[in-house]
Amino acid sequence: MLIAGLMSGTSADGIDVAIAEITGLPKPDGDGVQIVQQAFATVPWPAAERALIFDLFAGQGTPADLCRANFRLGEIFAAAVQQVAAAAGIALASLDLIGSHGQTIWHDVTADGRVTSTLQIGEPAVIAARTGVTTVGNFRVADVAAGGQGAPLVSIFDWLLLRPPPALNSVIGGWRAAQNIGGIGNVTFLPPVDCDAAPLAFDTGPGNVLIDWAARFASNGALTYDDGGVLARQGQVHEALVTRWLEHPYYQQPPPKTTGRELYTAELAAAMRAEAQATGASDVDFVATVTALTAATIADAYARFAPGPLAQVVIAGGGAHNPVLLAELRIRLAVRLGQAVEVVTHEALGIDADAKEALTFALLAYLCAHGLPGNVPACTGAKEEIVLGVIAPGKNYERLEIRDWRLG
Repeated sequence: MLIAGLMSGTSADGIDVAIAEITGLPKPDGDGVQIVQQAFATVPWPAAERALIFDLFAGQGTPADLCRANFRLGEIFAAAVQQVAAAAGIALASLDLIGSHGQTIWHDVTADGRVTSTLQIGEPAVIAARTGVTTVGNFRVADVAAGGQGAPLVSIFDWLLLRPPPALNSVIGGWRAAQNIGGIGNVTFLPPVDCDAAPLAFDTGPGNVLIDWAARFASNGALTYDDGGVLARQGQVHEALVTRWLEHPYYQQPPPKTTGRELYTAELAAAMRAEAQATGASDVDFVATVTALTAATIADAYARFAPGPLAQVVIAGGGAHNPVLLAELRIRLAVRLGQAVEVVTHEALGIDADAKEALTFALLAYLCAHGLPGNVPACTGAKEEIVLGVIAPGKNYERLEIRDWRLG
C-alpha cells in the first residue's frame, strides 16, 4: 500500500510528511514488514496556526476555539499532504491511506504517572474530505483506553524493523537503544533477534523543548531552535544546575512513563532561566546547560532502566542534527555506563532520521487497515495488544481492502 504519514510533535515546528510503500506482514505470521520511502518533507506551520497551537498548549481559548482549531488544523494537514505529494510527482489519487498523528494539545498524566486521557487535534475527516484519501487518526487514545501511556507509539516501528543482530559491535547479548529527540525524548530498548526478552520504551524527558526556548531567549525571539548547536557551542555548561535539575521526580520514576508540555511549560523554562541567571550564567550558557540536561536525562535513564548491555544508540528526530547535543550524549553515556557506547543516527541503518516518526504513522495506518495491533504493551504499559486508529473514509474507501488479513 502507498501511504502518507503525518506527524507534528511537541515543538510544533512543522508537519513532517512521509510517503512510503509498505508491504508484508509482521513475523511470525508473515515474512516481515518492509517500508520503502518515496518522499519526505517538513512543511512549516503557518505563523497564525503555530501561535494558535501554543495558545492551546497554555490552556488559553474556549471550547469553541478548540473545536474550530480541530478543523482548521485538519485543513493544514491536508494541504501539507497535497504539497509534498505534488513536489514528489506522486498523484494524490495513488495514495491508499493517510495516517495522521495530529497535534497533541494535552496529555493528561497524574501525579503517580498514569495517563488518564490524551487529546490530538487536526480532524481526520477533514483530511479525508480534502484529499479524497481514507485517513486513519486518533491512534494514541486506544492505547490509553487499554491502560497504556499512549506513548511512545514509535516503539512499534522499532520493534518490527530495528531489532539488532546478535553480538552487535561485539557486545554479547547487546541491546540497541532507538532514541528519538524531538520536542520530548523517548527511547525503545530493543533486544537482539536471538533473544526472547521483551522491549522497553518510555519518554526520557526533554528533547529539544527546553533548548528551543533557550534559543529564543538567547536570540531575543529571532531563532526558534539552536541550529546545529551554534548557540550551545558558544556557552559554558553550568554542571551544578544540570545536577540539580536532574533531581526532578520524573527522572527517578520507573517506566512505563510519558511526559510532554504539561510538564515542560513556558513557566518552567522561564524559572530555569532565572535560576541560571542567578548563578551568573549568560543566555548562551543557558542554551549550553539545557542542551547538557537533555543529554544527561538520556544517559541517566539508560543507566537506571536499560534491560541489558547496550551495543548501540541510534538517534532520530531534530536532535540528530545537533552535534553539540550528540557529543554531550556520548560523553555522559560513557561516564554513567562506565564504557563508551556507539552513538549513530538512523541514516547508519538506511533510515531517514527526520522521516522516522512520520513513517511510523504511515505504518500504524497500514496495521490498522489490516486489523493488526499497533501498540507494544511492554513499551506503552497497555493491558493488551490492540488495533490503534479511527478510520475516516475518503473517496477511495470502497476500493481499499480494509479487513482483517487473517480472514483470508
